[in-house]
Amino acid sequence: MATAQRSPTTAVFDPRATSIPVLRYLVAVAEHGHFGRAAAACRVSQPSLSSLIAQWERRMRCQVFERGARGIRITPAGERVVAAARTALATIEAVEAAAAEAKPPFFGPVRLGVIPTVGPYALPFAVPALQRAFPNLELPIREGTTGDLLADLDAGRIDIALLALLPGMDARYTVLGLYAEPFLAAMPRGHRLASQTEVDPAALSDAGLLLLDEGHCLREQALEACRYRAPASVGADFRATSLETLRQIVASGGGVTLLPALAAGEDDRRLVLRPLRGGAGRSIGLVWRPQDPRSDAYRSLGDPIRRQAPRAQVRIL
Repeated sequence: MATAQRSPTTAVFDPRATSIPVLRYLVAVAEHGHFGRAAAACRVSQPSLSSLIAQWERRMRCQVFERGARGIRITPAGERVVAAARTALATIEAVEAAAAEAKPPFFGPVRLGVIPTVGPYALPFAVPALQRAFPNLELPIREGTTGDLLADLDAGRIDIALLALLPGMDARYTVLGLYAEPFLAAMPRGHRLASQTEVDPAALSDAGLLLLDEGHCLREQALEACRYRAPASVGADFRATSLETLRQIVASGGGVTLLPALAAGEDDRRLVLRPLRGGAGRSIGLVWRPQDPRSDAYRSLGDPIRRQAPRAQVRIL
């Protein structure tokens, strides 16, 4: 035998019963002590205000006001209702204030992901530029490899990523190019390639090329630029975790590497930097989900960053 289902014991809120105008009218009548004056304060007709309150009282089976020849009086139940209405309106005002703080075009924080071979060199000029252009923009930043950031982007954990653009990326994401950054060959002073005005990338393969660890897209870009296959031997294939580590090892005589122009750092007398023959490099840009409703707003981030990018080192896209 089927068991009869019990009716829920918790009251179900009917959104048709209590609207924001009803709350405002209840509070206005309580404050003014008169339906006509309350209607004038709310900028509605008295019949409209009186009718809406009366309908609400009937629906809720709760009389808030006693009407009489000498005016109105709030009932004991009405005192509690008006107090609750004031609290509800205060909460609604807080919601509206929070929305007002999120100024267009972004309406809330923009969670930015950035790869470690770009962040330390681009953020010092990009973040101040964005703060000047959008003073109310909240920009929480997360660092990660390209693969991790794209996974975060897909999962909605970040909104936009600043990274080195890869072939085919625009088939899945909206891509906004910012600047092209050349690679420079970095070597210790006295190195046999240091006398050249530009370096053949293929020559670096036989010169002790140092690379970043797996997971960094710059590693693959450096291998491609040098047409180089990394040896299987761990001892012959040193893998650093940061560009700064690579730079310091090379400066101390440990080999050669490729550095993006912005990562070359300040003048280090221990290092020699040379452009690559053929002009190999990478393009830096912003990517985001094409279905994001703030897609048009993200495009406005590009110009402030481009204006502040160091044009002596990069080419604006």
